[in-house]
Amino acid sequence: MQHSRQITRKSASNLALAFVLLPRAKREGMSALYAFCREVDDVADDESAPVEQRRERLAGWRADVRRAWGRETPQFLVNRELQPVIQQYSLPFELFDELLRGVEMDLDVKRYENYPELEKYCYRVASVVGLLSIEIFGYQNPASRDYATNLGKALQLTNILRDVRSDAERGRIYLPLAELARFQVWPEEILRLEYSSRFREMAASVAHRARHFYQRARETLPAEDRRAMIAAELMGSVYWRLLRKLERQEFNVFGDTPTRLNKGQKFLLILRTWYRLVSGAMAPNHGTP
Repeated sequence: MQHSRQITRKSASNLALAFVLLPRAKREGMSALYAFCREVDDVADDESAPVEQRRERLAGWRADVRRAWGRETPQFLVNRELQPVIQQYSLPFELFDELLRGVEMDLDVKRYENYPELEKYCYRVASVVGLLSIEIFGYQNPASRDYATNLGKALQLTNILRDVRSDAERGRIYLPLAELARFQVWPEEILRLEYSSRFREMAASVAHRARHFYQRARETLPAEDRRAMIAAELMGSVYWRLLRKLERQEFNVFGDTPTRLNKGQKFLLILRTWYRLVSGAMAPNHGTP
C-alpha cells in the first residue's frame, strides 16, 4: 500500500485525517480507496488536458477498476493496491462506476439548475464514497447505508459552500441556479467574487439544507454501528465545525484564504471523538442545534 499511503499523506485532506482512528488493516484499506478517489478526481480537474482526453483517461480508470474487481491484473498501481481491498470487503463495481459518473459530471456540467440535480452530483461524488467506506468499516444494520448517504450529502454541501471562490475561478458554480434566483444573486456576481447581503442569505439557505442532512445522518446512524463508524463520525464532526465557522463568518468565502479548521481544532475533535468511543457516548457529535 506504499503508493496509496503516499497519496493519502500528501493530500492532507480531512478524509485522510479520519483514518487515524481506524485499526491498521482498515486504515490501509481506506488509504487504497482514498488514493483511487484522489487519482480520478485529479484526472477530471486537470484543465491542462482537453476534456475529451480527460474523458478517455477516466474511461481507462473505469476499465482498470473493473479488472481489479474481476480479479484480472490492473494496469494502474493504485488499482493493484486497491484490488485486495475490493476482494476482502466485496466492494461493488457498481459503486465505483457511480463514483466515476459523478467525477465525469465535472467535465460537462458547470451549473446546476436545482437541488435535485445538485444532490444527484453530491450522491455520486460523496455519498458513494461513504457507501464504499462503510463496507470497509463494517456494519451490522443496513440502515448504516442511509447514514452514509445522508452524511455524504452534508459533507459535500459544506464543501461547496467553502469552495465557492476556487470553483468560481474555474468557471464553476455548484450553488443551484434556482436558489440564486430566489435571492436575486446573479451568477456573474459570483464569478466576479462579489460578496453581498443577498449572497449571505442565499448561502445561509444552502447551509440550512446541509444541516438537514447532518441531522438525518444523526438520526439514521444505528446505535449498534456507532463504534464501527468512528472515522465517519470524525469526518462529520470536522465538517460540522467547518459549517459552523462559515456561518459565524456570514459566508464571506471570497477572501484569499479558504475557511479551514486549524491543526489544534482538528486534534481536539480527534480526542473528543475517541473519548466518545471509549466512554460509550451514544449521540453523534454533529447535527446538533
